[in-house]
Amino acid sequence: MNLDYKVGEVELTYKLTTRNKNKVSSSADAYQILLPTFKEGTIDYKEYFKVLYLNQANQVLGFTQISEGGITETSVDVRVILQAALLTNSVSLILAHNHPSGNLKPSKQDLELTQSIKEAAELMRIRVLDHIILTSEKYYSFADEGEI
Repeated sequence: MNLDYKVGEVELTYKLTTRNKNKVSSSADAYQILLPTFKEGTIDYKEYFKVLYLNQANQVLGFTQISEGGITETSVDVRVILQAALLTNSVSLILAHNHPSGNLKPSKQDLELTQSIKEAAELMRIRVLDHIILTSEKYYSFADEGEI
């Protein structure tokens, strides 16, 4: 019996796409960088979860959309967040999601998810600097409110 097992292969590449990196010094900076990543009209439509990936100098290496959900929730896989962090050589990250309702108050699930991601990232010596909840008009920062 000849069984030929094949598994997926991961190829690692790192391409610097720009030399001009935005620096994040505050939650307001993160909000200003994240807001344009939403297509016009979508921030008030349904929930999205995104992550900013940062280097040692808090410069943005990039961002990614982790998930797109419905009106009241979106599913987030911590492994996908950390995979991108490792592939981009990130030292820290800023989590972000929007609340289409306009309510900036974090839910119990928001708080639990943030803690889970923070604990998993710490195992790889990656810091979660903040978690921003966005609306089209304003934002809530977990870091500013002492939640991280």
